[in-house]
Amino acid sequence: MPRLLASALQLRRDPRILKLPPYVSLLCILVGVAWLFLLPLDRYSRKTYISENALLPGQVHTYFGGSDQNVFRAYKHEVNELVGKSNIEINDKLEPIVKGLGLKTARQNFTYHAAGHTFAGENLYAILQAPRGDATEAIVLVAAWENVRHEINKNGIPLALTLLRYFKRWSLWSKDIILVLTPDSIAGPQAWVDAYHDAHDPSHVSSLPLKSGLLQGAIALDYAQEGRFESVHVVYDGVNGQLPNLDLINSIVNIAGGQMGINIALQEMWRHKGGYPDRLRTMLRGMLKQGLGLASGAHSSFIPYHVDAVTLQPFGEGWQDEMAMGRVVEGSFRSLNNLLEHLHQSFFFYLLMRTERFVSIGTYLPSAMLVAANFTIMAIALWVKSGQPPAGATPPKNKTETPDTTTAPTAAERDLFLPLGVVTLIQSLSVIPLYLFNHAPESALTPLFATFAVLNTLLPPALSHLLTTLPATPTTPHQYNLIKSFSLLLLGMFLSTLATLNFSLAMITGLLAAPLSFVRPCRSAAAKAAASALLTAVSPAVVLLAAALYWGVDVTTVLREASVAWHVCGTYSPVVVWCVWWPAWVAGSVVVLGGRREEAVKEKTT
Repeated sequence: MPRLLASALQLRRDPRILKLPPYVSLLCILVGVAWLFLLPLDRYSRKTYISENALLPGQVHTYFGGSDQNVFRAYKHEVNELVGKSNIEINDKLEPIVKGLGLKTARQNFTYHAAGHTFAGENLYAILQAPRGDATEAIVLVAAWENVRHEINKNGIPLALTLLRYFKRWSLWSKDIILVLTPDSIAGPQAWVDAYHDAHDPSHVSSLPLKSGLLQGAIALDYAQEGRFESVHVVYDGVNGQLPNLDLINSIVNIAGGQMGINIALQEMWRHKGGYPDRLRTMLRGMLKQGLGLASGAHSSFIPYHVDAVTLQPFGEGWQDEMAMGRVVEGSFRSLNNLLEHLHQSFFFYLLMRTERFVSIGTYLPSAMLVAANFTIMAIALWVKSGQPPAGATPPKNKTETPDTTTAPTAAERDLFLPLGVVTLIQSLSVIPLYLFNHAPESALTPLFATFAVLNTLLPPALSHLLTTLPATPTTPHQYNLIKSFSLLLLGMFLSTLATLNFSLAMITGLLAAPLSFVRPCRSAAAKAAASALLTAVSPAVVLLAAALYWGVDVTTVLREASVAWHVCGTYSPVVVWCVWWPAWVAGSVVVLGGRREEAVKEKTT
């Protein structure tokens, strides 16, 4: 045992051990990426199932149809007459229709300001009180006048009105049913659900004069397509990557697919063949939407309040009509009506490969954790390396030392003030782009982004020059190691924590920031140019520009949508980009440009 301890001590003191962390860090990244690409395989994914037995999806006969189709056509005629009218005029026409059903109605005004625009409107909602309930629980049916693509919901509005009239005739409801008609799919639902939970700003969002009980679930209708449809697209992504309980999606799949023979699509995969490529594409599309954290429909605003919600969107050309869509909603509401308690048994963190396959958080989380761990590993290695004496320094000789004894090198004193000051300064500067891009008017976003891109390119050389001229002694390689160590330590800590909340955002940010683990001070001009070019290619500004080009939009549109999501929905993706990723990139660029410091130190000491 003493010999083993001595061998372990010698191994700890061996300077060659510090050559391993870069390889271990690279191995973590490669294993994390490989892990992600293994998930669509049957061996690593699971078959979906219903955890909550009380739902009983597809076990009841749906009666929506017949004469209700004539009612739908009458309502559709009324809705078509309102095209081109203002929000107030539309509500003035729809409110008497809802009141004619014998329901209490109310209105709510809201006003949001983002990117120099004002998003104002008025929500109209009505409550159908449950004959067998005590107003302690409710289910929400949402129909926005415009969907997220700014298409008029010509069939969704009349279908919602027809369903409410149909539900009024039944006495089986144990939960109240709330119909919410909003002018848009983002600001309107957000204002309504915020006010319902008393989490709104009274100066911008009015309180609700009518309320019911605890919201158990919500279904939004996005039916802008004319004519018959083939399948139903289930949109389930919430704000900041939050997802509804998997039982709700499984119930809708069971009702539409198993009971009514209607195909279900996810993540805009209109023709899913079930093979590995389509599973991988579905998973990556879901990760991208979760990583962006934007609202994908009128349902997205409900999920942060633990209200499970989805948007149903017909697509394709087939033989299914509006009555089939109504029966899907009816069956879903009948299942939610059976609940004795809130959905909690199934998964809230998952990745869907197709309607029948998913991966739970226990399976996919290690991939993001491995990517985040590579930053921590390199940070610890750089901390240890910063405590070693400079190259060429000889430890003091011990007179009693025997030839077989290995003497540990004398530890160098760490100068923490400058590295901590640099990292703190960079982190403080990150507040500037976060504030400017979220508060600037739309007309100023393009010149502001161009100015920021130029300053972003000049900032690392300027900071590197200041580190050379301002200190009394030139910045040493150990201090650059500490700058990089503290920066990577913060990055690894943030991403590992974020992975438990928004796996996709942590994974995407970690992969884009992966080169920061391997950059180091460069001595030659060619090495500096190559390293700087690599870092510039993965900088937040360049990635943002590349994403805009890939989606076929301009940078102004991307920044405007981010600003709207920040002010209306509370999306925190800009915080991760500008306050986590960008500071780490600036620190890495400063380290790359700090290559010729050893020569400066030697010249000053000689």
